Amino acid sequence: MKHAPPAPPELGTREGLSYALFRPEGDAPAGVVVVHGADSAKESHFDFARNLRTAGLVALTYDVRGHGSSAGEFGPTAFGDVLSMCDLVRQHAPQVAIRGSSMGGWQAIHAAALDYSIAAVVALCPAPEERLARLLRSPDEAYEMRVDREPVAGWIERQDVFDAVTKLGPDTGLLLLHAQGDERVPYTVSEELHAAAHEPKRLVIVPGGHHRSLQHDMEIQDLSRRFVLESVGRRA
Repeated sequence: MKHAPPAPPELGTREGLSYALFRPEGDAPAGVVVVHGADSAKESHFDFARNLRTAGLVALTYDVRGHGSSAGEFGPTAFGDVLSMCDLVRQHAPQVAIRGSSMGGWQAIHAAALDYSIAAVVALCPAPEERLARLLRSPDEAYEMRVDREPVAGWIERQDVFDAVTKLGPDTGLLLLHAQGDERVPYTVSEELHAAAHEPKRLVIVPGGHHRSLQHDMEIQDLSRRFVLESVGRRA
């Protein structure tokens, strides 16, 4: 039996950021901005975006600056870029959540700390500043993303994700997901973030796996979607 391919997203650019917008039929109660990690691209998370659209939510994936078709280099505009994408989603849904993986999870937490209206943050294997700066400075890391390594590493070191997570909105939900076998970012990072954060929050440590194993796991995607809907429901 042949199946029709999924409907393509709407493609566009905003402030130099290349995005793909997935809109369901009818009104959506919320939307999710999906932030990819280092050396990834918006297309890598189309599966999760389609999952959200099927469930009646708006989803937006975009090329983080320094990646894919977006203009410019990765750097200090990163958190504002996430919030710009949130503003775009608000044109199609009344509430917005952010889901990020690795460096994208780091950006998601920092961006949400600047905007109390964010309904939820879902962070998969979020990378802390020390790890990100070390990787940028490592001559063995052959990053393809466009980035001025040393100045950006210095900027990253001046941030503090463990402080940012304490500054999420009072009713912003936080879901931390981490593979216990993560070889890049220890799962204890998510444990520490969870300990620092206020309620409502949830921590899920998945046995085994690796740094990228949770991003495309259907059960994890479904859990993430349900958490977003629960967070939205608390604000209704």
